[in-house]
Amino acid sequence: MEIRQLRYFLTVAEELHFGRAAERLHIVQSAVSQQLRRLEHELGTELFARSTRVVRLTEAGHRLLPYAREMLALQARAREALDELRAEQAATVRLGTSSGLGGRLDALLAAFAGIAGHAQLELVADTTEERLRQVRSGELDATLLRGERTDPGLEFLPLWRDTLLAALPAGHDLAAHETIDLARLAGLPLRLSPSSRNPALHDLVMRSCREAGFQPVPGPEFTNDQDTLAALAHGKPSWTVFYASHAGQLPVPGVVFRPLRAPAPVIRTYLAVRPTPPRAGLRTLIEACYAVTETETETVTEAEPEAEDRENSGPCTPSSDRRR
Repeated sequence: MEIRQLRYFLTVAEELHFGRAAERLHIVQSAVSQQLRRLEHELGTELFARSTRVVRLTEAGHRLLPYAREMLALQARAREALDELRAEQAATVRLGTSSGLGGRLDALLAAFAGIAGHAQLELVADTTEERLRQVRSGELDATLLRGERTDPGLEFLPLWRDTLLAALPAGHDLAAHETIDLARLAGLPLRLSPSSRNPALHDLVMRSCREAGFQPVPGPEFTNDQDTLAALAHGKPSWTVFYASHAGQLPVPGVVFRPLRAPAPVIRTYLAVRPTPPRAGLRTLIEACYAVTETETETVTEAEPEAEDRENSGPCTPSSDRRR
């Protein structure tokens, strides 16, 4: 039983005339008759009583009529649902971005493009509070941000974790170490963004320093990547921190990036969304975020034995940053 045959059946049942039905269907009358004969043959009963002047439904035709209408209505609703899905997938997804995403953002864009079909991803940069406001209002579909948050109007989906690396002058004695105990940076001025600009990062660094047993010496404020790295390379000795995923894209002569320990500062990235059922484009974005997170987890797990081997190998020659 084909949808086409049911459509022909329903049209003839409404017109009770094969010629008028054929005109409504924009096909020749013989095609209508042929398909209805095939349907009757398949069902094993006649659906119409035909004479030279009258066409009427048989009892079997009357029984089939409501089911034919229901099936054609279901087909129409299925088409509408799929048309809506295609429209959603073709729409633009607006994502707020956090600073210092580095290679994570490249991986996310690649994952989204691989599964999004015709959907486009538009990146929006702004302050954390403004991005969260735009998610609440619907101006943004979602935003990436670091550090835990609570907001009754939003849901925070946990994603990957970022390790913080210390950035310091290549000529400093500590640069010769593969990994640096955080306490050994106690006497070196720290260049850090103010809490008002990046509260999650600021709080993590200050808390980690306290856990290491010291209050960091405040140095000049972290302004931007270029100026701060240039000051590290050529100014008075100082240090700062970069996300590992970002540091891998910042090879700067005169500056090295080193993992920290005791403690090793780690911060989680979240995707903030509205707590409502997501449309198709946002579902694709969430899927891409989870794909990047899973890849990162697998990479870290595989790298753990190698990291342990390096830890036991002792000091190394200073070098520019390498990817995590």
